[in-house]
Amino acid sequence: MEKAVIRPERQVCWGEMRWCEAGKRPRPDKVRRERRGGETDPKCSLEERRDFCEQIGFAPDAEQARLLDSGGQRVILNCTRQWGKSTVTAAKAVREAWRRPESLTLVVSPSGRQSGEFLRKAATFVRRLGIRPTGDGDNGLSLQLPNGARIVGLPGSEATVRGFSRVALILVDEAARVPDEMYKAVRTMLAVGGGALWLMSTPHGKRGFFWETWTNGGPEWQRVKAAATECPRIGASFLEEERRALGERWFRQEYLCEFTENDESLFRTDDIQAAIDHGIEPLAIAPFRSKDREPGERR
Repeated sequence: MEKAVIRPERQVCWGEMRWCEAGKRPRPDKVRRERRGGETDPKCSLEERRDFCEQIGFAPDAEQARLLDSGGQRVILNCTRQWGKSTVTAAKAVREAWRRPESLTLVVSPSGRQSGEFLRKAATFVRRLGIRPTGDGDNGLSLQLPNGARIVGLPGSEATVRGFSRVALILVDEAARVPDEMYKAVRTMLAVGGGALWLMSTPHGKRGFFWETWTNGGPEWQRVKAAATECPRIGASFLEEERRALGERWFRQEYLCEFTENDESLFRTDDIQAAIDHGIEPLAIAPFRSKDREPGERR
């Protein structure tokens, strides 16, 4: 008997567009199972993540895989240069859109060009899923999937980003270089819908919301640090060369994920913070009024 030929056919599986073999029923552990509070079953998530990464042609290392598996609502990633954060977060954005119909993911970068580069990576992953990328018809930097989910890239200007609501996921790329005003504007978009907020960056001095969140953010924040010395793709000989070329301060910031002082600062941030005593009450000084002048006193 001649062996039957199995041809791929497109079928919809819990809101995703997936390629499955004809004649094969989906395994029970491939079906999405929800826990209380909307958290995906970890075993199902792990298996689904491996399937997804295989389909988009992305082989994450152990730390990248843990980040993709995270279901955290507030995540801050402090990572070395060339760690692959833009690739990981592009995979995160596409996976979120792929598994959540009608959802909206916003990508915030310091400039429109950087948001465009991010969307290009995301579009490559979408093509590998067998889906032709299209825009949403309203935003220049956008992707829309057949299930109605959208990924929209935003420029680094606070004045032009208002108007989005019920956002499922906000990804802030190169967060240390995004203006504080922009960050405050996009946070309000999470007020309705209970969306997630992820900040990703290499440090850029002891300033701005990225440093403030990493240093003083509350327990709701999941902190992930990925230094170059722990990245299997960055060699020790290259790092030694970079240490000599860049100098110690710049090297520690770019590759060891340390928030270093700006060379132009007159005082160290830690010294300024140590000198502040919040227990001292401000002096109460009565306002000066012209009628309080002494007789004959010149104005």
